[in-house]
Amino acid sequence: MKWRIASVAFLLSVVGTGFTWLTLQRPLLALVEVARHCAVTGSPEAAVLARTIGSLPFLLLLDLVLLTVLAYGVLDFMVGRPLRRTEVVVEQLGRLELDVSVPERPGPLLSRIQRALSRMAAALQEEQDTTRRQVEALRAANARLTQAQTELVSAERLATVGRLAAGVAHEVGNPLAGILGYLSLAGARVKDPEVQEYLGRIDHEVQRIDRIVRGLLEIGRPERERQGPVEVGHVVETCVQLVKVGRDFSRVELVLELSPGLLVRADSGPLSQIVINLLLNAVQAMGGKGCVRLSTCSEAGEVLLVVEDTGPGIPEEVMPRLFEPFFTTKEPGQGTGLGLAVSLHLAEGMGGRLVAENVPGGGARFSVRLPAI
Repeated sequence: MKWRIASVAFLLSVVGTGFTWLTLQRPLLALVEVARHCAVTGSPEAAVLARTIGSLPFLLLLDLVLLTVLAYGVLDFMVGRPLRRTEVVVEQLGRLELDVSVPERPGPLLSRIQRALSRMAAALQEEQDTTRRQVEALRAANARLTQAQTELVSAERLATVGRLAAGVAHEVGNPLAGILGYLSLAGARVKDPEVQEYLGRIDHEVQRIDRIVRGLLEIGRPERERQGPVEVGHVVETCVQLVKVGRDFSRVELVLELSPGLLVRADSGPLSQIVINLLLNAVQAMGGKGCVRLSTCSEAGEVLLVVEDTGPGIPEEVMPRLFEPFFTTKEPGQGTGLGLAVSLHLAEGMGGRLVAENVPGGGARFSVRLPAI
């Protein structure tokens, strides 16, 4: 930029000096004739005129240099510096760095350009903010759409399981009752210990099938209309007293942090089933050893029941499918994958919600929210 301005300044000075020489050419020629005449006549002014004429080339060169410096200074002040600042601003805009600073004194020739750049930067900044807000809104809408799609898929699966349960419950339930009855009779008549062991195993497996059918019936069962005031703390204490005598809870510490007098509009039966399912899942996740904390509190017109364990937590790849029917991470024969699906269905049937998350310090947390009274 500076070399270009210098070349333009030199060209302007050459043109200016040339015009000056053309303008003064006739007077100078006349002065030369006078000097020549004075030299012929022997006038004393002849020497002065000769020195003056001899210094003309030096004076013309000096004028050329002075004009070049003056033109360079003027062009650099009026054009060069504003153009360099404008170039910096344009490069910032090209990198989408919209927080640009336009000089307060851009110069008389480029003031309009600088103001136009400032307006363009402000418009681009506003457009970028609008685009960012639209992108955030689209992301939120996409997240809601994905969640709604997941809920619809889960609801469709639950409906399918419900229809399946309604179709097979009668056909499967009655034969199972008959099998259990015959097993009881056989066990009473057979005295062989080995046969007794085989009959016990058969009875255990048949009862497991019966539990699976009952779980299917819970999913397919319509929501209960008879719901009344239920004290959450009393239900939790009853469930804890029921399960803690079991062999699986012998090395488990149960910690209760229950706020008294919290009433919800629910059914004590389904609520008890939810609490027992969550307790059993927590104990199985910890491998039968650890601490389970149950707490209740009131929050924004709802009662919050939280069950936390000190197990390994829920893997990230398992979390999206946690409440799917028949999905389980347990060993074959150890679980049916219906406990959490049934619990979610029961919680939603009472107008509540059931969510799962990992505790930052380790372990899993299941939160049941029910409408308070």
